[in-house]
Amino acid sequence: MPDEPALPQGIGESHRRIRPWHRHANPAMLIALATLLGLALAGTFGGGPHPVRVVETPAMRLSVNFPERLRNGEFFEMRAELTAKQEIGDAGLIIPASYWRDLTINAMIPAPAEEKPAPGGYQLSWGPLEAGETLIIKIDGQINPPLVGGTAGEIAVTDGERELARFPARLKVYP
Repeated sequence: MPDEPALPQGIGESHRRIRPWHRHANPAMLIALATLLGLALAGTFGGGPHPVRVVETPAMRLSVNFPERLRNGEFFEMRAELTAKQEIGDAGLIIPASYWRDLTINAMIPAPAEEKPAPGGYQLSWGPLEAGETLIIKIDGQINPPLVGGTAGEIAVTDGERELARFPARLKVYP
């Protein structure tokens, strides 16, 4: 039987022995990866249905379905339903620039009849609403890459220059 070749200098028999966890993945890393994937699948980092919030005043009822958590670069959809309880001369929204910072708005259906600057933001107007009439606004957009952390602002519902309601809007953005 031929002699086994000599082991290189610094390598001993202990290096040749098979150890149970020697060449396997670290279980702590596997657990961390599984936890991260589980949280993502549960919608913790965005995705899933957006909450619906309702604001009511004597003049109108507003139901908004705006995203609160999204990932960077993701497309999103916002919906607002404005139902007039009394006649509204010029139904509109004032959206603060702080909320739409680093968002690209791709489409708005129906398109506003008028768009103009407002103090600290943008005023969008859709015209008159009769009592009982509902205006459904759909806004499609995308998160721009520089946006990390999120945006916030208070969106106002208006009748021309008169404010009918105000509600806080926050958008948390994950990488």
